[in-house]
Amino acid sequence: MWLESNNTLEPAQKGAVRMTEYVVEFGKDGRPLEPDGRLDAAAFHRNQQAIRDVLGRLLRGTTGDVLEAGSGTGQHVIAFARQHPEIVWWPGDLHPQHLLSIAAWRAYAGLGNVRPPLRIDLSDPVWCAEMTDGRGPGPLAAVFCANVVHIAPWPVAEGLFAGSARYLRPDGRLILYGPFKRDGRHTADSNAVFDTSLRSANAEWGVRDVSELEQLATGLGLVLRETVEMPANNLILCFSRGGES
Repeated sequence: MWLESNNTLEPAQKGAVRMTEYVVEFGKDGRPLEPDGRLDAAAFHRNQQAIRDVLGRLLRGTTGDVLEAGSGTGQHVIAFARQHPEIVWWPGDLHPQHLLSIAAWRAYAGLGNVRPPLRIDLSDPVWCAEMTDGRGPGPLAAVFCANVVHIAPWPVAEGLFAGSARYLRPDGRLILYGPFKRDGRHTADSNAVFDTSLRSANAEWGVRDVSELEQLATGLGLVLRETVEMPANNLILCFSRGGES
């Protein structure tokens, strides 16, 4: 979650929106930076309750290790860890300022079920050395990833799914949150504006179609089990292994 978007613009506002106003990198959005390095994302305050409500259902009865890929500021993983103390949470991100913020939020919260952040490169299916050398989590009960695949080149989505297929335990789930197209169409005009702004910034970025992700998942033995409508024209997509119902 290293960039945030506002998907609820009124029609009259859309033509006036500039890329710098519509997509802002954490730490560069004018919001205060705490002396200990904690970043505060406006998106967290907008979406965390809705996401927690869905995760509360999807992860009910789950124990073991859950990894958040693209933890951004670290605020979400702390909120998830408070709600699910029976789960060990492993935050991960690639960007140094985000890793510092995650570590600072972890220290500030003082929760025993949040591990130090992993430097994860999702474009590499291995993700990081800790996943294979015994320093990281065991087989994962779930991977959660929010607002990443549309603000990254396609190989990041490929690596996210490949790594999930590699590390999820048999009953594990890959859970994605963000804006997605369905059957080639945007779910809202604001998402189309957002998509245009992303592709203007980087031609390799863009709102992904659910069918693209399903095709990617199928090749790795994963199946889309559930699609949940979320506020602000977002979706949660839940994938699991093909043999699981």
